[in-house]
Amino acid sequence: MGTGHAREHIPADSRTSGRDGEQDARLDRAAVERAERRLLGRVWRTPVLRCEQLDARSGARLWLKAENLQRGGSFKIRGALLAVEHLAASGSRGVIAQSTGNHAIAVALAARQYGLPAIVVLPSDAPPAKIQRIREAGAEVVTAGTLLAHRVAAVAELRELHDYDVIDPYQNPYVVAGQGTATAELIDQAVAEGVHLDAVVVPVGGGSAIAGACLTAEGREVSVVGAEPQAVPALTAALRAHRPVTVSAGHTIADGLRPDRIGALPFTLAHGAVAAVETVSEEAIADAMRDAFLHARLVIEPAAATALAAALQYASRHGGDIGVLLSGGNVEPSLAASMLTNRQASAPHTTAA
Repeated sequence: MGTGHAREHIPADSRTSGRDGEQDARLDRAAVERAERRLLGRVWRTPVLRCEQLDARSGARLWLKAENLQRGGSFKIRGALLAVEHLAASGSRGVIAQSTGNHAIAVALAARQYGLPAIVVLPSDAPPAKIQRIREAGAEVVTAGTLLAHRVAAVAELRELHDYDVIDPYQNPYVVAGQGTATAELIDQAVAEGVHLDAVVVPVGGGSAIAGACLTAEGREVSVVGAEPQAVPALTAALRAHRPVTVSAGHTIADGLRPDRIGALPFTLAHGAVAAVETVSEEAIADAMRDAFLHARLVIEPAAATALAAALQYASRHGGDIGVLLSGGNVEPSLAASMLTNRQASAPHTTAA
């Protein structure tokens, strides 16, 4: 288990952010609304779906935000477009990003759109399907160990070598605000149906999704609920310690939720705003992947299934109208086939990142 962690650019007690001389910009609900305007027509307004079988199982009404149908296969394109746009306008020579997969795909696609070279650092056991998508987008792929600390170290070396700008998946304010637009759309789409959501459930890895959701929920009287694998309870541990800590992470099929430490900026934004965190077993994640396919006709990846499984747990106790951010659909075909053919699926023998 690794204990290394990148030195943060942003103080843990600050709600403002900036780097490399960039003027600080307050992160709040208005920042998400500005991001929505910037992204208008550049990302897809994915549907919000209902499923009678899942409603019956939960005893509530689930509103499923299908970001698995988004450009690049996940909601991560939202933040990546904003971050790359800002850097391109500032004269960037190129961009570097570390990720377990979806942020890298999104940065690669955004960099191609703005004509910037991109290098992405992935864990050595990253899903081949995600690697293929990144290369198809024209980015260079570098692999570095299996821990977050390994990837952060590789990014530092590459930045020194190429003088490219780093787009951190957790600490970049444009990324956080952009990710928040997915939750904002979900809430607004429910309102358009005459429904005020009681809660939104979002998956937690490095924390950009839940940070963005917390910003979006300001003043809306909607609870924000985090969803994380029992094997990698980084947010749960951080809330108990009142600061980000590195957890002893176990094996999980939710490769998108493998960071063993929540980012300092996301924790600052989320720690006082999160209503609850649901930790989910590997069996429940596998069941949710299968249920999404069989009942909602949606192909989702394990990170999104973690949010669905957590929503089923939370909704069974609280009822009401619950929004669920189905964060992505970039699932390895062999894993998807395994989920559909086996009642129980075991996690691959990899080390958590």
